[in-house]
Amino acid sequence: MHFIVIGAGAIGGSAAAYLIRAGYDVLLVENAPAHVHAIETHGLTIEGRQAFRVSAAAVTPDALGQALRGRTPEAVILAVKSQHTGPALEPILPLLGPESFVVSMQNGLNPRTVAEHVGRSRTLAAMINSMGADYLSPGRIMYGGPGTIYLGELDGRRTPRVERLGQIMQVTWIENTQVTENVWGYLWGKEGYGAMLFASATVDEPMADVLENPANRPFLADLAGEVIRVADAEGVRCEAFDGFEPDAMRFAPTRNWTAIERSLNSLAAMNRRSAKQKSGIWRDLAVRHRPTEVDAQMGAISEVGRARGVPTPLLDRVVELIHDIEREARPMQPSNLEELRELDRRCYPKGVS
Repeated sequence: MHFIVIGAGAIGGSAAAYLIRAGYDVLLVENAPAHVHAIETHGLTIEGRQAFRVSAAAVTPDALGQALRGRTPEAVILAVKSQHTGPALEPILPLLGPESFVVSMQNGLNPRTVAEHVGRSRTLAAMINSMGADYLSPGRIMYGGPGTIYLGELDGRRTPRVERLGQIMQVTWIENTQVTENVWGYLWGKEGYGAMLFASATVDEPMADVLENPANRPFLADLAGEVIRVADAEGVRCEAFDGFEPDAMRFAPTRNWTAIERSLNSLAAMNRRSAKQKSGIWRDLAVRHRPTEVDAQMGAISEVGRARGVPTPLLDRVVELIHDIEREARPMQPSNLEELRELDRRCYPKGVS
């Protein structure tokens, strides 16, 4: 299988390096000229869980057609930020053939956007978690691993292409790669967990510290519960993964707080073990000073909630807080979490779900 990887950051760069090391033909497409130059000149270096360097072919988007020399793309891995999906796909759209497919290795419900551009029949989805990966500098990626991938067709079929891709990912890169008939359930489930991570990025603290703090746990559970409630309204059955238990977070007349505590303990322990103690969201805000994916992820959930008549007050406030921090209108500070705790007390009094 021949791969084109669009976006040579944390996920795309890691995937490409491991595929190349296993002998696969990979072309990286990246819009940062310095990153492309470093890869072309010195190779692509992986640091962290394992340390190695591979020789890799990399081009900027404007040079993609020339680099392919008339060859039809087979497997396209899309690993750019959700808000960049349309522009990232533009150069490859006229080059796709009938058997070409694009697998979205992005956060959120972005396979919907990919399908709008390339067609549902050409779109696969992947939910990726526990990667502990970061872009470090041109030509350098930190991959803490080991990670988890749930891979699937949008309609849930187990096709030869998704089975083959799953096997390749499992053997070359992430051992815990599974093909699923309910990839949407994993994508929505991760959004429930992702809502907690966005909340954790409003303070300059490790993710595990926020998850472990007993004062935060009621609002974190209710925040995830809002996402699960919207998914239920959409007819999606959220799936559990890596310690996140959507059924525990779901609003109910009697919440199972033992299960909620167990899930949060598991998530905190997983993050404590990770080489990456703070989220990519935090890194976007504090290090790279660039917009996050909050609108494409949490904003998209709120939008579906409004269409379904499902209120999401906590989620809406998280979006507002992240935007304030992006604009440097407020710092990352403990009072941000207190705002969410107070809102939670008003919206979801104890015993009321």
